[in-house]
Amino acid sequence: MLRLMITDQMWSRLAPILKEFKIHFSNRIRIFMDAVFWKLRTGAPWRDLPTEFGSYSTVFNKFNRWSKLGIWRELFLKIRGELDNEWNFIDSTIVKAHQHSVNSKCKKEECIGRAVCGNSSKIHMIADSHGNPIDFILSEGQVHDSRIGNQLIEASNAENLIADRAYSNKKIREKLADKNIQAIIPKKKNSIDKTNDGFDMHLYKIRHLVENLFARLKQFRSIASRYDKSKNNFASMVYMGCCIVWGKI
Repeated sequence: MLRLMITDQMWSRLAPILKEFKIHFSNRIRIFMDAVFWKLRTGAPWRDLPTEFGSYSTVFNKFNRWSKLGIWRELFLKIRGELDNEWNFIDSTIVKAHQHSVNSKCKKEECIGRAVCGNSSKIHMIADSHGNPIDFILSEGQVHDSRIGNQLIEASNAENLIADRAYSNKKIREKLADKNIQAIIPKKKNSIDKTNDGFDMHLYKIRHLVENLFARLKQFRSIASRYDKSKNNFASMVYMGCCIVWGKI
């Protein structure tokens, strides 16, 4: 279990940030963070939390409370390093929802939908030039990428935005033009207007960086499969994964 714990180096970076929040900072806060990281990596049920972390209900209740207060997102924003906005990437990935997460009566509110692969959620991500996460939006699994594209673009201050054909529609291109962002997006094969001024194939070829980001996040079993019933709790797990990707903790 030691390989799944927070190292002293990680904790030295994490502790000063946690002290900035209005939380009770005690000696057991590191044990709590260890428990959350263990859950993130293993995807095990909260009830199976090792006894070394204390009562599973105490750990879950605290994690759930922090999720509702938005502390996990704030933690990510403070850990997130300086953004390289020469170009940004946007893309999405589908996460299958485990049967235990689909018991919610309001699946749409919890961002669980019915896609080709079954019950699922979708993570819509915007990343910087190095493929590091900037922010993300959750949706049901069947929601088309283009419906979330403009919301992701709001978080971009890049010179170029790189995306696949799913984002090739008039509204997205107009939004990018309004923000003076060059669209590096190929036209759809059935597009009537084939002109695509400013499209740079060499830049488009590095779009694999955002795919690499998803591959890295899905190394965490709590992200690779959705076990959380609550949208907030699943988003919190993704934010914790993004913190680790940044390499700051």
